Amino acid sequence: MSRMRTEEKQSLKDWDLFKEQILKSTPADLNETAEQQRKRMATLEADPEAWFKHYFPSYAFAEPATFHKKATKRLLAHMEHYEVRAWARDLAKTTRTMFEALYLVLTKKKKVALFVSHNRESAERLLLPYKLNLEANQRIIHDYGIQQYAAKWEAGEFTAKSGASFIAVGAGQSPRGTRKEEVRPDIIIFDDIDTDEECRNPEIIKNKWNWIEKSAIGTRSSSKPTTILFCGNIIAPDCCIVRAIEKADYADVVNIRDKHGKSSWDKNTEENIDRVLSKISYASAQGEYFNNPITEGSVFKNLSFKKMPRLSEYPFLVCYTDPSFRQSQRSDYKATALVAPWQGERHLVKMFCQQTSTADMVEWLYQIDALVNGHAPVYYFIEKNLNEEDIRRHLYLASKAHGNKVLPVSFDGRAKPDKFARIESNLEPLDRNGQLYFNEAEADFPDMKNAIDQFKAFAPKSRTHDDAPDAVEGAVYYVNVKSDQLACGEIETVARKKSSKRF
Repeated sequence: MSRMRTEEKQSLKDWDLFKEQILKSTPADLNETAEQQRKRMATLEADPEAWFKHYFPSYAFAEPATFHKKATKRLLAHMEHYEVRAWARDLAKTTRTMFEALYLVLTKKKKVALFVSHNRESAERLLLPYKLNLEANQRIIHDYGIQQYAAKWEAGEFTAKSGASFIAVGAGQSPRGTRKEEVRPDIIIFDDIDTDEECRNPEIIKNKWNWIEKSAIGTRSSSKPTTILFCGNIIAPDCCIVRAIEKADYADVVNIRDKHGKSSWDKNTEENIDRVLSKISYASAQGEYFNNPITEGSVFKNLSFKKMPRLSEYPFLVCYTDPSFRQSQRSDYKATALVAPWQGERHLVKMFCQQTSTADMVEWLYQIDALVNGHAPVYYFIEKNLNEEDIRRHLYLASKAHGNKVLPVSFDGRAKPDKFARIESNLEPLDRNGQLYFNEAEADFPDMKNAIDQFKAFAPKSRTHDDAPDAVEGAVYYVNVKSDQLACGEIETVARKKSSKRF
């Protein structure tokens, strides 16, 4: 027998500790009468949320979110059901599913559970908490009897004394042996079925999906109600979760934050989410926490940095702001780009790009004014949107705070074509031909990093933030307009005089 590896020994110790914790956290009331027990069980089984809390107190330490409760109610209401849970990382999709699956088999609503993951080892890991709870959970044992059955009690396949069978299968493996006394699987759970590496190869995904439909789902009986559940987030434009969504009776897509930019589950505080997201790349965050996979560099492939000339050497600069439509600090980004023309090139001299307030956004303009400090003319533009009156109010307040200094801001009300086509057609050729450069002195500035992340993520039909590319496109557009006017003698390269006009 080969020597057990250190990590395997540690894994066994961890699972032993987990089993011990289950045993200690589930004391049963041995003094209640049989009638009291029967009534209590009937009450709990009529209320799945109470059932979960009673039998899994160490798991159910946090109050479930509304989407958890709705998902369970929906699943338990339909014994014949096909659902996808594209819940972001850290939203307890695997744990919630375990609660439901054990509820279904212990109350004898389901009999054979098939667990499928991207390989056999992963499937067995998925099944292990079920096995350990059936072995050590004192409340389950007290109410539903001893479940461990010595005749067949293995990591990847076991049958409880209650009659329920649990089978783990890796993708691509033969799911033979999934029948029990001619009973086919009536609950099939796919968890962690996709991998990043496999999603890079469309042929692998195609073959895996064929196996899922023909071999895994094909084990079910056409005459018996079957629950088919996919758990996982959308990690690629074409992956098994995406294909399952197309087939599902219901697709439940839940991100770490909701459409209002708020935490989807109170357990995850805004501060904790901010902390987690700050330590990973924008692309990783979108894929793992927002069901929005990104293929970096599909449009902008160069994104070059270089040293910028002195500000006084530019004929003029354009400061363009994309103000976003929402005020939430965790929804849309606000972006301000300072762009200058230079010998046929376009230089992104300064970039602000944050999820912040309108007041902060307006303050950026004054920071740019202080940065340029009259060394070259600056033309200020803000994209016109439904928040224009609110922005004007903040401009007025900011002018008061800066000693009645009013910046010459114009609102850009031009009719704009499709955003992707506009940004791609105006900026991609500059990037490809070595005519768009980012200020290397700003490379480590967080806002510039945010902008670069958005440029890398920019792609057709992408749901990623694109406020920075939008602001840069607006600035480049007016740099081109002003360059043409300069060539025709319509404007002069002198610093604009201070204006006393109020907004």
